[in-house]
Amino acid sequence: MKRLWGFTVLACLLVSNISCQSEEEIKRQRYITEGILLYKNYCANCHQNKGEGLAALYPPIANSDYLANKNDVICLIRYGQQGPIVVNGKRYNRPMPAQPQLSNLEVAELMTYIYNQWGGEKKVIDVKQVTPILEQCKKP
Repeated sequence: MKRLWGFTVLACLLVSNISCQSEEEIKRQRYITEGILLYKNYCANCHQNKGEGLAALYPPIANSDYLANKNDVICLIRYGQQGPIVVNGKRYNRPMPAQPQLSNLEVAELMTYIYNQWGGEKKVIDVKQVTPILEQCKKP
């Protein structure tokens, strides 16, 4: 009987722990899941699956000092990059194509994945944060 009671308590603890995730954590996981798919479709070809970049051609995202300015990264995702860029003290000069087809939500999901995977964060970068930044950096 004690054994059955112990199993029941353990099962209840596991179920309650799973069901007690906050709304914010559920949203974060959803954004990350979508962000992974977006990253694989739009970024991994150049920046590689693990974000390490590709030799002297494409800069790394993982352990990148460029992640320090989120606004620049948001703008870069939507509007691309032309001309030289310095990442971790190394110069790169390959164009990064714009991704105007990505919705503001998709940019937010991609940002959430990148910053949770390689930027040391454990939070959502919400579409409400991304939208005004995209408006500010909008190209004519």
